Amino acid sequence: MKMLSFNSDMHRKYFKTDPENEKYKKKHKRMKRTIKDILFENAALCDQVALMQERILIVKEERNFLLKKLQQLQPTAGKKVSEVEHSTINQTSVSDIMSAPNMLSSKKPAPKKRANSDTTDSGKSNVKIKKPPNVKAVNVKRKKIVQQIPLDTTGRPIFPIVLGDITVHSLGEVSDRSEYYTEDYIYPIGYCSTRLYGSLKDPEQRCVYTCKVMDGGMHPRFEIVADTDLDAPIVNQSIDQCHTMLLHQINKCLGSEVISTKGRGADFFGLSHSTVHHLIQSSPGARKCQGYIWTKFEVSRSSDMSGTEENEASLSYSALQRSILFSKSHSEIMIKEEPDVDENFGDDSVSFTEIFC
Repeated sequence: MKMLSFNSDMHRKYFKTDPENEKYKKKHKRMKRTIKDILFENAALCDQVALMQERILIVKEERNFLLKKLQQLQPTAGKKVSEVEHSTINQTSVSDIMSAPNMLSSKKPAPKKRANSDTTDSGKSNVKIKKPPNVKAVNVKRKKIVQQIPLDTTGRPIFPIVLGDITVHSLGEVSDRSEYYTEDYIYPIGYCSTRLYGSLKDPEQRCVYTCKVMDGGMHPRFEIVADTDLDAPIVNQSIDQCHTMLLHQINKCLGSEVISTKGRGADFFGLSHSTVHHLIQSSPGARKCQGYIWTKFEVSRSSDMSGTEENEASLSYSALQRSILFSKSHSEIMIKEEPDVDENFGDDSVSFTEIFC
């Protein structure tokens, strides 16, 4: 009995319940419960944010794809509207012309057979005269064939774009300043391409030229840099003059006029290539170029497209080598023939003097 009483006293002494401790225990349990709830709520919010970010990316890709399709359809839509307007004008003019002979015939009576023949003849003749010429060729050039190029998931081209000797690294941004476009081409700021051609130091050796269009203020700044001479870029405000300066240096290195120095800068830079031309025309900002005439393009089913520039010595490396070989062989033939001509002329002169003497 004494042992039991001792144990109960110890329990009361060491394990007695204090009302203040109970209060703090309840607060501690409540805090743990609220922390768990906050953690679960935070995890749920993070999952929801990740899901919304994925949806936003999908919507952005769809928007870019639709924007590109809209830009491709806008030139053809504008052409169709102009054709409809011209067709309505033609119909009204023809109806007015056809009604005019009937008014004349009502004023001047004539036999029925002759009146009908006169009205039909005059109507036909007037229709031929009043027909407006070149209705379909208003602000639209002839169709060009575009090469198929790889695209990413958003419909944008994958760089670099390899097109024969030309490699396009950037299309740049289209500017609405008047000097940065013509009726034929647009010169976007930041455009960059590379081309294989003869070196300035030795035209028989292959060299890589980097062609850039840069912001020069009111006028664009065209630059051609050879990888063999990076410290001496060829710079000019005219793209054709920039190409002409390059050809002059090639001829100077060869010591003769091997190639024509007529500038074809848009061809050398790659801006005239149908695929590059189509991509620049479809880029945002091209609609602001008011003086530019839009070109209609059609995608080629065959991936092999041979351009005419392969036969131009001012653009193609292989054609340049053929011109150099031809000029060398021609000069060697001329050097060999010159002494023979002089000797023959001397023999002929002696024979003539002998005969006349």
